[in-house]
Amino acid sequence: MIKAYAAQGAGEALAPFEYDPGPLGRDEVEINVDSCGLCHSDISMLDNEWGFTQYPFVPGHEVIGTIAKVGSDVANLKSGQRVGLGWHSGYCNDCQTCNSGDHNLCASAQPTIAGHHGGFAEKVRAQAKAVVPLPEGVNPDTAGPLFCGGITVFNPLVQFDVPPTAKVGVIGIGGLGHMAVKFLNAWGCEVTAFTSSDSKKKEALEMGAHKVLNSKSAGELEAAAGYFDLLLSTVNVKLDWNAYLNTLAPKGRLHFVGATLEPLDIGAFSLIGAQRSVSGSPVGSPATIKKMLDFAALHRIEPTTEYFAMSEINEAIARLRDGKAHYRIVLKN
Repeated sequence: MIKAYAAQGAGEALAPFEYDPGPLGRDEVEINVDSCGLCHSDISMLDNEWGFTQYPFVPGHEVIGTIAKVGSDVANLKSGQRVGLGWHSGYCNDCQTCNSGDHNLCASAQPTIAGHHGGFAEKVRAQAKAVVPLPEGVNPDTAGPLFCGGITVFNPLVQFDVPPTAKVGVIGIGGLGHMAVKFLNAWGCEVTAFTSSDSKKKEALEMGAHKVLNSKSAGELEAAAGYFDLLLSTVNVKLDWNAYLNTLAPKGRLHFVGATLEPLDIGAFSLIGAQRSVSGSPVGSPATIKKMLDFAALHRIEPTTEYFAMSEINEAIARLRDGKAHYRIVLKN
């Protein structure tokens, strides 16, 4: 039996829970969980905000731990190896996207916390393909959030071949945005942070932003017209997207990684006249996660984290719901 923390219904508190995982699959590994990041997606799933949560629900998809068992067909991982597990815990490994290396786009990918018990537990299982070894130079205490939040903001840099000369704006300096600022600075870009919080302005500059603009100031947005090559939106709220589109240079891109639920109100002429684009992306493939970890190790990039014991999971969720997390929460066994 595996001991975990689960909710029995939408929005309910998590309580101790045990389940029988059955025999270990030939292509699977079992991980002893050392720590697991708490992501806003865990709360969205807990509340069934996206409509596909199954209960009892065990959240947790930013796992750091060591391999406890390996399946008979697993050759790339071994017992005792320190690894991480993110949003996906398995792939079909046979479709066109998997065969192209884009496992994160696999239509049959198995989410770690949907139809599968996640990492707020003593152990978690996953397909070996979805598990990525932690390289030397990455701090395991802070690494958990890299496996969802970190890869979510790093993936667009790889997908769109963002050059180091690019002028990039990050909309929202929170759990995702603060990591985007750190990655983009190390990537070599000119980084502008958009935030409406005076308290975050100083921190954004310390984390690597070269400029900070007030995201609620129409005047500051107008003054930045035609400036950015890329805007990375990390927020989950509705903004004046046409005002942001107008800050893009010709061929600029407004890219969404924050899951805003409201439809995008975007004028076509803002796109057509300057050949601008609007796009979105999820987390990255295992290969891109490895690239991100190597990059983080080289540039000593860590998420800004605070810690709770795994047994304090409900207190941690309350802190994140209240918008008080600074900037990511990690739960430790």
